[in-house]
Amino acid sequence: MELRQMEYFQAVSRLQNFTRAAEELHVAQPSITSAIHKLEEELGVILFDRSQKKITLTMEGAAFGARIEKILFDIRQVVEEMDDFNKLKKGSIKFAVPPMIGAYLFPNIFNLFKAAHPNLELLVYEEGSLAARNMLEKEELDLGIIILPEGAPMLNGIPITQQEIVLCVAPDHPLSSAESVSFSQLRQEQFVLLKEEFFHRRLILDECTRHGFTPRVVLSSNQIETIKAMVASNAGISFLMKMVVRNHSNLVGIPLAEPLKITIGLAWKKGKYLSKAAQAFIDFIVDYTNSPQFPGTSADGK
Repeated sequence: MELRQMEYFQAVSRLQNFTRAAEELHVAQPSITSAIHKLEEELGVILFDRSQKKITLTMEGAAFGARIEKILFDIRQVVEEMDDFNKLKKGSIKFAVPPMIGAYLFPNIFNLFKAAHPNLELLVYEEGSLAARNMLEKEELDLGIIILPEGAPMLNGIPITQQEIVLCVAPDHPLSSAESVSFSQLRQEQFVLLKEEFFHRRLILDECTRHGFTPRVVLSSNQIETIKAMVASNAGISFLMKMVVRNHSNLVGIPLAEPLKITIGLAWKKGKYLSKAAQAFIDFIVDYTNSPQFPGTSADGK
């Protein structure tokens, strides 16, 4: 049974005339007659009573018509829905963003994208870059704004901005007036870091290892505000993006003697099917990073 046969049947039963059905559907009448005959042969029943001038449905034809009405309605709904997806009238994107990036970079991107595509839904998951990367590779997400790793053979990525990592201390900390600080000066400090699923934490721990010590981590959190509050109260030191510390009266950001910089970008799995909605977000990011609204790609985010 073909969709075309069901459509022909529905037109004939509604108009009660083969000729008028052919005119409405813009096909030759023999095509409709042949299709209906084949349908009746396939079903093994007579669908139309042709003995009178006006064609009427048989009992079997009425039952068949009741069944296919819902089928054809659902098919038309599917076609319309797919057209909405194609024209970006509908769609959703599973999306990950780490807390620090989410708080200071993502809101502007989110608002501008929603203004450009109000019918598309962003399903945002707050995940560290390492966790988000794993989810992208498992195809549990469509896209993510993450710290781009130097080597990621399973991911595609578009750089958005480069940020400098600075040491964060309280204003009354002994190092608060230093022009720059080396990791070797931090052996005795108490560290407040992001949790294990964050690339940012791995970066800091690798630097400590490179300088010959294991830091004393007194708190691990996935909440940036908690980390800032702990540092501001002089409970420990931390490392945040420069843009997070800028204009913060309770925190002092000190450049590292050997600067640490990270590249934040949009990532997705290589070879994964991208919906029209996901592709629209990628195109938006490309346009955004080349627009006057974009804050720039310098190390301090200006």
